Amino acid sequence: MIMPLYDDNSRRVRTPFINYILISINIFVFVMFQNFGENDRFTYTFSTVPAEIISGKDIQSSPKVLGKTPSGEEIIQPGLEPTPITVYITLITSMFMHGSIGHILGNMLFLWIFGDNVEDRLGHLQYLIFYMIAGILASLAHVATCLLIHSGLLTPSLGASGAISGVMGAYLYFFPRNNVTVLIVRFVATVPAIVAVGLWFAMQLFSGFMELGDGGGGVAYGAHIGGFIAGLLLALFIDKTFSEGMQNASWGQSS
Repeated sequence: MIMPLYDDNSRRVRTPFINYILISINIFVFVMFQNFGENDRFTYTFSTVPAEIISGKDIQSSPKVLGKTPSGEEIIQPGLEPTPITVYITLITSMFMHGSIGHILGNMLFLWIFGDNVEDRLGHLQYLIFYMIAGILASLAHVATCLLIHSGLLTPSLGASGAISGVMGAYLYFFPRNNVTVLIVRFVATVPAIVAVGLWFAMQLFSGFMELGDGGGGVAYGAHIGGFIAGLLLALFIDKTFSEGMQNASWGQSS
């Protein structure tokens, strides 16, 4: 297990207020709308359901009894709730919801550590656009994974993990040598970002392939992997476009 603790922000010049706003929105939705993960109706209304994205149609289902607890209480899986607007909006709404306190704390820690430097590099508005695109592409990667393995098509997906994975892909591209202090198993170490983020991505690949081998289950890793690759490619595109723009401007001035 690898857990980032903090990174080197000494070269940051912008206040990352977009990153702060994104973190605040995630916390606000989890507390006020999801009731700390207890409001199943809201969660099952605005989560991404792969089958709905593929078909473009809203799907509703009844609650299911999965079994009983040792005390005899029934374990009930909530049914899919009707989405009040187009199902494609869930590709965005699901990015701001979480399943548990541990889920949101882990995601917000990663966003806090890696998002500020990416925002500093891209600029506020461009970072916001980047974040949203990476999150949507990550959700589509999750849908594609479900379709590929024919599993989890009716299982709701939620969380900022895909978008944050995109942020980590961009971080790796822009700051491969930046120092990141991480907790590895029980040891604290400071390593270059290419090691910290690279190990994290390797774990996503390994876990994803392991669960694919079991016939399904871990399709959430499709969002992590897809988001990371999307973020890396978007960062490459932005950097190349910006560099070419600067070169063209310099050429225009010299001529």
